[in-house]
Amino acid sequence: MFDKVLVANRGEIAVRVMRACEEFGVDTVAVYSDADKHGGHVRYADEAYNVGPARAADSYLDGEAVVEAARSAGADAIHPGYGFLAENADFAARVEAADGITWVGPESDAMERLGEKTHARRVMDDADVPIVPGTTEPVTDAEAVTEFGDEYGYPVAIKAEGGGGGRGMKVVESADEAAEALESAKREGEAYFSNDSVYLERYLQTPRHVEVQVVADDPDGSVTESDVVHLGERDCSLQRRHQKVIEEGPSPALSDELREQIGEAARRGVAAADYTNAGTVEFLVEEDPDRDPAEPLGPDTPFYFLEVNTRIQVEHTVTEELTGIDIVGEQLRVASGDGLSVSQDDVELEGHAVEFRINAENAANDFQPANEGSLETYDPPGGIGVRVDDALRQGDELVTDYDSMIAKLIVRAGDRETCLARSKRALAEYDIDGVVTIVPFHRLMLDDERFVDGTHTTKYLDEELDRELVADAQERWGSETAGVADDDEEVTEREFTVEVNGKRFDVELEERGAPAVPVPESGGSGGQQRPPQATADDGGDDSVDVAEGGESIDAEMQGTILSVDVAEGDEVAAGDVVCVLEAMKMENDVVAERGGTVAGVHVGEGDSVDMGDVLIVLE
Repeated sequence: MFDKVLVANRGEIAVRVMRACEEFGVDTVAVYSDADKHGGHVRYADEAYNVGPARAADSYLDGEAVVEAARSAGADAIHPGYGFLAENADFAARVEAADGITWVGPESDAMERLGEKTHARRVMDDADVPIVPGTTEPVTDAEAVTEFGDEYGYPVAIKAEGGGGGRGMKVVESADEAAEALESAKREGEAYFSNDSVYLERYLQTPRHVEVQVVADDPDGSVTESDVVHLGERDCSLQRRHQKVIEEGPSPALSDELREQIGEAARRGVAAADYTNAGTVEFLVEEDPDRDPAEPLGPDTPFYFLEVNTRIQVEHTVTEELTGIDIVGEQLRVASGDGLSVSQDDVELEGHAVEFRINAENAANDFQPANEGSLETYDPPGGIGVRVDDALRQGDELVTDYDSMIAKLIVRAGDRETCLARSKRALAEYDIDGVVTIVPFHRLMLDDERFVDGTHTTKYLDEELDRELVADAQERWGSETAGVADDDEEVTEREFTVEVNGKRFDVELEERGAPAVPVPESGGSGGQQRPPQATADDGGDDSVDVAEGGESIDAEMQGTILSVDVAEGDEVAAGDVVCVLEAMKMENDVVAERGGTVAGVHVGEGDSVDMGDVLIVLE
């Protein structure tokens, strides 16, 4: 087993991995951005290293900085968690090439094979795993989209090669939409995955999202089906904008025969891909809209391969509760050479489990993420069958630079009915003030007929749920929000360098309302000392000049710039689109409120922006 593992992530998943390491007696290293210097994962780790400014591209996505932090700490392994660099084959290869550092995940070659969706479809097709009718080569023009629609019918899904979770996917309802949707999908693919290649699939009208958790090893140097262990399935059909909000297992919709077919298909596909470590094989299962909830889908029900997630997933906790198997622990065992501790015959699923994502979002406002807040009250539930994975604590400020997840609530019981009743109790106990959350939405779902019956599809929330019910739930059970600290209050930062047992640490203290400590005009660094891999440049521009009579166009929400449609010197009229901003998987046109001449463009494609950042200046 390893001596010290660096976790290249943040928040609850970083703490989750660190807990597994601690049970093995392995020391842990955190990395953090400037925005996360007070983060829960930093507090939990044995030691921590700053890897750059708040912008993810300059910190958590800076592979060189992360590897250099591992070297500085003397870590002999890197675990990526999920998100950020977790599915980046180039980063995995960088770690594999680093002397004395092991990558805790699948080999980079396998990640690359399965990360390219068209390649993954070919691998699965060859392994006799059903795939959705579609292209196995990238498409480049709108004519290919319309030809596919003429052959298989509309709607058609255009998907980015490197996409996932709905990013880079556009649905074409008719031939007239093909060209615009194609360009939009390619644009998102380039912005998020540095790959504008896209492919086509028939868009299923009544899909359920069912995924199979696998762990695999290759003790003989190549993966066979017997080396792959599937740990049952999870049903992730309750989604908004292709993003999961509630996951459960086993699926309430599958018969035992269909469940076994899907599990064995996952094992075949993973073996054919020569894949090791943990991963998830995702499938779409066609729901029967007229099905009696008491009659599960039978063995003749069509199901299709969707993709392989080459990492641990947010909802891995559901499977852990059903099987009693520590999936992160299995990842560490495989990567260290100790091998899997379980075989297929050892796997037994008992009871039912549900995971609720506790996101800082307002479900009544189209799940808009919070842009500020502080956990004035944070008192998570407990009791039998209740698990909470989190990193924040009462009094912590909400960090809005990344995802909106605060915690995950996982509830387990002997059967689904009891599990849902226990979930009602646990959600009612979850006491959070100061930050808006989707706890009220979750409580609403536990009385929703379609969800309780288990007949919902991935489209249910976006197309069928009554929005007034969500608003009523938010008003009835919503968290109280409190203002953040007064921005005008003087904050004094005092920085110290200390040594503990011969190891150097940089300590920064903040004091509000105290007089500033005088700093000589010359001499002294005046800033926090960082390890050599970090940069002090935060890339920000806090003082954009706007000429008298001019106007700045600011970001109204945190997100990513997908396109910039104007250049300096261009004339724009009121209502003209100046750029496109993606937030929470939706494209938002940013428009000029009045006409003028573009005096400055302060963003580019792929840039991350925060609420209030200046995008364009007009004169």
